[in-house]
Amino acid sequence: MPIRLRKLLGTLALLVLVVVWALVAMALAQSPAIHDSPVLSVAYYVIAGIGWVLPAMPIVSWMGRPTVRRE
Repeated sequence: MPIRLRKLLGTLALLVLVVVWALVAMALAQSPAIHDSPVLSVAYYVIAGIGWVLPAMPIVSWMGRPTVRRE
């Protein structure tokens, strides 16, 4: 797969990941346990804010792989 196509697909995958992650994080943040406790709320938002990086790392490394030429 050409690197330009891989980067385009990876960019689209990252956009979808971030949007879905944000929507799920917002929905989970409305649970009474998180919503009513300031300490849990801060901890949740820190974890949810940084947590999307873990699933994004394989996508970014896949995007940066060199193209394998088959002869």
